[in-house]
Amino acid sequence: MKLRHDAEADAVYIQLSRQKYEFEKDLDPERRIDYSADGSPIGIELLCVSTGINLQSLPDRQTMSRLLKQHRIKVLAS
Repeated sequence: MKLRHDAEADAVYIQLSRQKYEFEKDLDPERRIDYSADGSPIGIELLCVSTGINLQSLPDRQTMSRLLKQHRIKVLAS
């Protein structure tokens, strides 16, 4: 799991896998999951991260919570 934080864009991308991108699904205006052809989640885009992140409905929430906290990004719900 790899995290890229763009403070200027107020966004985070978490890479879950190196599989090839096939499609995406928006959970809401601030959260999007990228998927491979077999339907496995491969990445997560999070916007407006300065206000905190809601991890509900996201894959591997516990690991993501630890990773975000290591980067000093506030987690609102997991």
